[in-house]
Amino acid sequence: MVPARCPGTCAVLALALYLGCGVVLCSGQNDTEPIVLEGKCLVVCDSNPSSDGAVTSSLGISVRSAGAKVAFSAVRGTNHEPSEMSNTSMTIYFDQVLVNIGNHFDLKASVFQAPRRGIYSFSFHVVKVYNRQTIQVNLMQNDYPVISAFAGDQDVTREAASNGVLLMVERDDRVYLKLERGTLMGGWKYSTFSGFLVFPL
Repeated sequence: MVPARCPGTCAVLALALYLGCGVVLCSGQNDTEPIVLEGKCLVVCDSNPSSDGAVTSSLGISVRSAGAKVAFSAVRGTNHEPSEMSNTSMTIYFDQVLVNIGNHFDLKASVFQAPRRGIYSFSFHVVKVYNRQTIQVNLMQNDYPVISAFAGDQDVTREAASNGVLLMVERDDRVYLKLERGTLMGGWKYSTFSGFLVFPL
């Protein structure tokens, strides 16, 4: 059932049917838990709807895809010398994708490009192997460093520079890892880079 407080109930259902949607989600201004029916789309009654990533009608109804999920996780599976990191950008490359929901992580470039505005979670673990140099790894958003992590213990054979963050990301923003300091000579096998959309804005 659709709550009576949802404005334009008949129009909501008509719009849902017109778009081939089977999920109707309605909430009033004071509602905290929406009601969702079966299907593939969401019809959201909102007095101030966002047009980002949504179809918005004159009734203040936002229609979004219920399957718009975004997540990725990449890993370094080989431990050869990092000849490809001779580039001037010093991007840290990965060679295997474990998860790539939405296909927004470009493995060749090792860059995630956001499909929509929202709050995203990112984490990374960059392992240095048999390397006595201190490394600094930056998480970059559009070529600007957001957070850093360091690994500098000279008495261990493997050590990881690790960090994580929640970020407000705009549509088409690029997020990647950059080696700011040190080298990864010896390889960086078992390193990971992951992220997912927490919720859209």
